[in-house]
Amino acid sequence: MSKPDLPEDQPPGAERRSRPGSDWLDPVRFDAHGLVAAIAQDADSGRVLMIAWVNAEALRETAASGFAVYWSRSRGRLWRKGEESGHRQQVVELRLDCDGDAVLYRVRQAGGIACHTGRESCFYRQLEGGDWKSVDPVLKDPELIYKR
Repeated sequence: MSKPDLPEDQPPGAERRSRPGSDWLDPVRFDAHGLVAAIAQDADSGRVLMIAWVNAEALRETAASGFAVYWSRSRGRLWRKGEESGHRQQVVELRLDCDGDAVLYRVRQAGGIACHTGRESCFYRQLEGGDWKSVDPVLKDPELIYKR
């Protein structure tokens, strides 16, 4: 795959989105519902925190604000991570996979909790002996996180 042409005043490694008039979303392959999978990964530890869905609007807002925005399929609207819990994700880096059908949000997770169950990661269950076992601790009771 060839790299896009960059103006000569751009440093090596400059991203396409910094070029005026270019649409950095062009290589993203959204599905029939206008969504693409987004993986949130801790920028420091490398641990996968969660997976969610994003549309073009969520990606644009994420890039502009520096904080993770997703598309909530259940709510049918944008979901700004941490809007209820306070556990925002500051996006350090956005990456696109080779096929353009998944994005990676490298994040710094506020409060160390990404999962609505009060755990660090949504991937807290491990297959052991044919059953899914919870192997990561609850860091904070969800009842205390989501006060209504």
